[in-house]
Amino acid sequence: MRAIILACALLCAVATPPASARAGDDVSPLIIGGTPVTSAPWAAAIYRNGSFTCSGTIISPDWVLTAKHCVGSGLTVKVGNVYREQGTRGTVSQYVNHPQADQSLLKLSAPIQAGQFSKLADANPANGTTNQIYGWGYTSRNGPVSPQLKTADVRMTSVCRDYYGGQALCTSRINGNAWSGDSGGPQVFNGLQVGVASTADGSSTQQYSSVPATRAWIRSTAGV
Repeated sequence: MRAIILACALLCAVATPPASARAGDDVSPLIIGGTPVTSAPWAAAIYRNGSFTCSGTIISPDWVLTAKHCVGSGLTVKVGNVYREQGTRGTVSQYVNHPQADQSLLKLSAPIQAGQFSKLADANPANGTTNQIYGWGYTSRNGPVSPQLKTADVRMTSVCRDYYGGQALCTSRINGNAWSGDSGGPQVFNGLQVGVASTADGSSTQQYSSVPATRAWIRSTAGV
């Protein structure tokens, strides 16, 4: 059964939710499967009322891209460090949700100078290609979330739908898969972000909201 990656373990067990996660203790080992990341200056961890809830990417000094199902009151971010608690803290002054897709743009109250911003793709990857996914989510079906950013290889299988019915990229596991806490995190192909984590089954497949499908909206909202 498909589950929103952002939901907590209990919610994932009883409903079809997004890919975010509740916070957990920082313990090792560390996405389910995959490997730890040693450098990701574009990485953004999303917090609600002080608790880690989702992954994301910083796409400019003023804007962070994440999943729509991740947002709400009391949003802050920590950016630019693979260890999420060591990232530079930023306050979110507003967020702008895509009207149909599972994507949201977070406006920061003050610019953050990251070493590198996530570069966004204008075209979906082809079926059969190997893509990378990134996140601080659960390292097993029941947690905990990872203190260090992780990555896994996945295979593009088809164009499908995200949690809100927007265009999404369906992928299957190669050496790891997304789960709670990975919501909002990126799917990358050839160095460009092609997706935003939306839903997953926690064992073999995931659906990432298509960045190319919303590219015009991102440009008009965030200017990048």
